[in-house]
Amino acid sequence: MRFLPVFLDLKAGPVVLIGAGELLRAKLRVLAAAGARIRVHAIDGNQDLGLGAEDAARIEILTGDALTADLSGVIAVVCAGAGDVGVAMSVRAKALGLPVNVMDDLEHSSFIFPAIVDRGDVVVAVGTGGTSPVVARRVREKIEALLPARIGELAEFIGSFRKSINERIAEFPLRRRFWERVIDGPIGAAVLAGRKGEADASLKAISDPSEFARADKPEGSVALVGAGPGDPDLLTIKALRALQDADIVFHDELVSLEILDRIRRDTTRVAIGRRVGKPGIGQDAINQRMIEAAQAGQRVVRLKGGDPFVFGRGGEEIEALRAAGVPYSIIPGITAGLGGAADFEVPLTYRHEATRITFLTAHKARDAEAVDWSTLTDTRMTVVVYMGVSAAPAVRAGLLAAGRSPETPVGVFARVTRPDAQGAIGTLRELPELARRANGGPAVLIIGEVVRHAGSLRRQTPNQIISDLLDAAE
Repeated sequence: MRFLPVFLDLKAGPVVLIGAGELLRAKLRVLAAAGARIRVHAIDGNQDLGLGAEDAARIEILTGDALTADLSGVIAVVCAGAGDVGVAMSVRAKALGLPVNVMDDLEHSSFIFPAIVDRGDVVVAVGTGGTSPVVARRVREKIEALLPARIGELAEFIGSFRKSINERIAEFPLRRRFWERVIDGPIGAAVLAGRKGEADASLKAISDPSEFARADKPEGSVALVGAGPGDPDLLTIKALRALQDADIVFHDELVSLEILDRIRRDTTRVAIGRRVGKPGIGQDAINQRMIEAAQAGQRVVRLKGGDPFVFGRGGEEIEALRAAGVPYSIIPGITAGLGGAADFEVPLTYRHEATRITFLTAHKARDAEAVDWSTLTDTRMTVVVYMGVSAAPAVRAGLLAAGRSPETPVGVFARVTRPDAQGAIGTLRELPELARRANGGPAVLIIGEVVRHAGSLRRQTPNQIISDLLDAAE
């Protein structure tokens, strides 16, 4: 490690910035965003720095020879697009013991600019020793994706209580355990979820911080997490963090292996739920197992395909957790209807053509028979049916009996967003045959004029294409 990461206190004095063109303005934006006071020498004479009034109040524009500028009280010198002036300024700054950066010139720099992740009170600096700023930016992007958006708010929140809590806990190890419990528990989760008032009240309610820190039994919680329709890259960042933090994950059978691979290796995985036509352990048993795990102090994730609140029984599970007094959170996922629409380029709404969407589920024929199809005959309504493959004949019968045209466009999209996704497009009259051609579920049916706008069924296999051509020729 050639360069030691340090953080410069920009309140200690001004920074001198020397250079020209866009390189100068780019460095100026970085320094201004950090709140620095800046003395600028634009050696090309162009003093149009492109900053707003608020930033301009902290910027002093200097004229004359930059090499004779007053450096008293200056905390650092930065040269960007300064050419030979930058090299000469480096010699002068080093002679005075001032940190200096000459852009893209390691030989004449005593410090470098890292790629920065800025979350308020939490700042992460990524450097490659000046060898590859592009690599540093790519690493920064990865860190940006992993860090909670409110991690800086959490640091600020802890800081606001730190003095008072430290005065009440004398022992440093016990003090550290206290803050670990706060950050890793429901209080920290509440801050990260934007519920700062709730977190504030909970921390103030801790009457004995030392006893809280000594508690042997950690406080468990449950996160209901939407896994999306199958593509692991469609997991939200928040969902990925929950999977990495979990002690135990109760997952549906339909959650893809690629998503399960994102769970931390030492986390316990429990397959629950069921596929259509196969027995499961039942919703009451699922609820009880989650509650017991959380009450034992575990961080529990209930991982569901799609979104927990779209035909995922998430509402029932939340009711059970509330009744048991178990802390919980909800992390939404991309529901299969939206995933299928995007995968096969079906716009669920279309101006002047489709202005309403209805989502419904039909596991079996009797589910379809229970639907009031008369409310779904508006030609400007798109109907999305979940788990409707086995009930396709009953869905067709219900819509036709209600008066929907047999020529209504229909798409059956199976295993959406996954590599083996397949789709079949036709009319309502052909729905059972389209469902058969989808070669198994899970699948969504999309019914309505919007299906005419679907993109090519690029996931079709050669056998499907030949079959379709033969059908068309008959």
